[in-house]
Amino acid sequence: MWDREIRAMVSSHAIIAASVLLATIAPVVLVPGFSVFRTHLIWLYSVSATVTAVSVAVFWLLGVAQPTRKHTLGHKLSRLLRCCVHLLLSCLFFHAVLVLYGAPLVESALETFSLALLLTSLTTLRCVCVLGPNVQAWIRVFSRHGAMSVWDTCLQITVACTVVGAWVGAFPIPLDWDRPWQVWPVSCSLGALIGFLVGLVAAPTWIHHHRKRLTYKSK
Repeated sequence: MWDREIRAMVSSHAIIAASVLLATIAPVVLVPGFSVFRTHLIWLYSVSATVTAVSVAVFWLLGVAQPTRKHTLGHKLSRLLRCCVHLLLSCLFFHAVLVLYGAPLVESALETFSLALLLTSLTTLRCVCVLGPNVQAWIRVFSRHGAMSVWDTCLQITVACTVVGAWVGAFPIPLDWDRPWQVWPVSCSLGALIGFLVGLVAAPTWIHHHRKRLTYKSK
């Protein structure tokens, strides 16, 4: 059981990591003068859209989402609507946090919201795919000892790595180096993506090495 879930996690993470590479390479062919630095927002939107589409498809095919008691069309539409509301609120939340941490309020509002969109696609979207729009499940998973499955633990690790990566990426911005990657929000988005990729690798590795303790905890 555990080996099968870990293998499924490794496969899904490999697909998602490959989609990030594809989202970076494809615009080089499609967009004249494309560069991660010079046309950063195009790259950011490309990664956000690709990760969103691939993550939804992968998690749907794996069937890791929490089962629902109702299967009527109305309930499914209501669930989809609530998921979209969660994603929108996540964008607004990340945007507000970035502004509170020093991002320009008006001057670079588009860049700030774009970074919030990227963070949402790397963190909140995974929670929506696995946990659905269940706030109580979200609170349980991100409490101290709330993870009850390998996917819950995976969410904890990938979300933490992404947020920490974005936070660390902000450190070089005020330094007087005058580098292209210091322009807002290049370093933060790169840091978030690097942290996300680290989380994709670290999650199954950590779970595999600690599965005995996790199995005991889940009981």
